[in-house]
This record gives sequence, structure tokens and C-alpha cells, in this order.
Amino acid sequence: MRAVARLIGVVILMVVPGMSLAQGGPAGVSTEFVSMGTMAETVTVFGEVVAGRESAVAARVGGVAQDVPIRVGDRVSQGDVLARLDTELLRIEMAQAEAQIAIAQAGIEVSAARLDRAEKAFRRAETLRQNSTIAEAQLEERASDFAEARGAQQEAQARIQASQNALEQARYRLDNAVVRAPFDAVVLDVATEVGQFIAAGSQVATLIDTSALEIEANVPARFVSALRGDQSVTATTDIGDTVELNLRAILPTEFAATRTRPVRFELADKEASVAVGQTVTLDVPISAPREVLIVPKDALVQAQGGWSVFVNQDGKAMPRTVEIGAALNNSFEILSGLSEGDEVVVRGNERLRPGQDIAPTGPQQGSGPPSDASQSADAPESEG
Repeated sequence: MRAVARLIGVVILMVVPGMSLAQGGPAGVSTEFVSMGTMAETVTVFGEVVAGRESAVAARVGGVAQDVPIRVGDRVSQGDVLARLDTELLRIEMAQAEAQIAIAQAGIEVSAARLDRAEKAFRRAETLRQNSTIAEAQLEERASDFAEARGAQQEAQARIQASQNALEQARYRLDNAVVRAPFDAVVLDVATEVGQFIAAGSQVATLIDTSALEIEANVPARFVSALRGDQSVTATTDIGDTVELNLRAILPTEFAATRTRPVRFELADKEASVAVGQTVTLDVPISAPREVLIVPKDALVQAQGGWSVFVNQDGKAMPRTVEIGAALNNSFEILSGLSEGDEVVVRGNERLRPGQDIAPTGPQQGSGPPSDASQSADAPESEG
């Protein structure tokens, strides 16, 4: 037992000087600079991803579906074929319309010749009647024949016009027997199958333009006037992804029950991974942006009666009482106690003593507070 006691005593004598030396050396800490940032007060609202352009593409003409080359989920480009109709009957109708035009054109020639003969006979009868060579009844008969010939020519002209219209209709039906995509899109639904009769105006497929997705959010009416088109809005998806939005339109309607107005936002990044119907949380600005002095949240230490920070002053940790304002993500607005450019301790400040020597590693690359922030973070946790 005495040997063990002597051994413990030796160990203590060896360790204590080392501890004393360590306590007397400068404390290793990490620091960051106090900087200016842009702050805009925000309100949190919920939004939903909606389609900026979605279309139930319909057939312009009726017919039996001969080919439907698309499936749900396919990406199609503008002009791609969605469905083809059987065109056999349409081609017959077009050929018939062309034949009717030929018949009408022949009728025009016949009526023109008949009109010419009737007019000559009438003019001759007029001359003879002036010389009392023919009776009044014969003149009237020639006039009636002339009028009838003119009517026949007008009828022939109308018939050729009707035949041309019929040809245009047949050509329209034949051209539109192929249903094409009106824009680049993704196929959401296919409403027809090969062999199925498609009536004119019936739905063939539903397309959604994924490059035109938008966010619709119901913003409290009292905050709508603060929205500006040049100010971006941050949204967070239900899986934690962040997307930037731009204001597109404030719809001129209001929900009386909630006193909110629907607002549409465009995605700044058209390739953002969102889906129609997905919910997002938006931090909507409710005040004009302003420049404020901000300090990292980790620099704050709760002191008696408020908050303080340790400032690196010539290699010593000097406490500074501060007054904080709005929360700015991972930083806080500083109302008093600090100046821009002050170097504050953000790591290792829990056990610092006023005036203690420190060995700062300096501001960490890229770890400073953001230049733009919104008043949406939680209050700093108490320390010490």
C-alpha cells in the first residue's frame, strides 16, 4: 500500500506542472469578423407547386385512332405526334370534294355559254320590237330566258364556291388527323387507345410543361404591398431543399375567410427538383430591405442581464456587452456594442476569462454570415 501511495504521489507531481503550463498558455479559439448585411423582415407562408401551363390536348376532328405512340411519363417536344387517326374515309371525302369542284367548273362553262346565247337573243328581240317586227310577248319571253340564264350562272358560281369550301374542310380534317404536341412537355395522361373512336373535341392526352412550374402561396393581404418584383424569395421544400423564387403576379382576388391573396412566384432555377402538388414553405418579405450590422450566432454568450461577445483585442479576449436585434439565419443583428470589422470569438468562447491570452485561427473561409438574410431564425441558445 505504501508503494502504491508513493507511485500516485510521483504521478501527481509529474502531471500538475504540465497542467499548470497548459492553463497558462493562450487559448486556442476560432474567430470571425463582424460585417454588414441586408435584412428584410419576413413572414412564413405555405405554398404549393402548380403547373404554369397544363393542357388537355383534344382532337380537332373525329375518327378511329390508328396509332398512339405515347405513354404516361414520356417527354415530348412541340410538334411530336400524340395520335394518328385512320384517314381512309377522309381521303375519300377529299377526293369527292375535288370531283365536285370539277363538276362545278364544268357547270360554270355551260351556264356561261347559255347566258351568252340568252343575252344575244334578248338584244336581238329588243331591236326587232322597236321595228314592230315581233310581238311584245316574244320580247318578254326572250327577257325571261336571259334572266333565267343569269340565275343559272350565279347558281353555278355559288356551287363552285361551295365545292371549294368542301375541299378546304376535307383538307383540314385530313391535316388534323394527326394530333401533335402544342409545346414541350411531359405526358401526364393518355386518354385514348388504338382502335378507339375519338370524337372531335375529345381529350387525347394531358400534357404539363415542366419548364413553367410555379409556386402559388396565399399571402396575408396586409403584407402584399411589401412584395416587389426585384426581390427574391426563398422557399424550402418538404425534404429540406432550398429554391429561389421571383415574384410573377399578385392575383386580384382575396379569400375573405383567411384575408389572404394568391400570389404566383416563378422558379429562378428552371431545373429545380420540384413536382406539381408539392408543398413548400416561403419566407415572404414584409418590409423593405435594410443594411444592418450582423454577428455570427455562435459568438454570443449569455451574460448577466443580456448578451456579450469576446473580441480579439491585441491577442486578448476582451468581453463586450452587446444589444441584439432581429435573427438573421445563423446570425443576429447588432444594435450596439460592436463595429464593422471587429474580430469576435465563435469557437472556444465558453470558458474564456476576460483578458485571457488567445491564439485565434482567424476567420474561417466561407463561414461568415450571409450578405442577404431574413428575420426568420430562432433566438440564440443560452450558454455558460
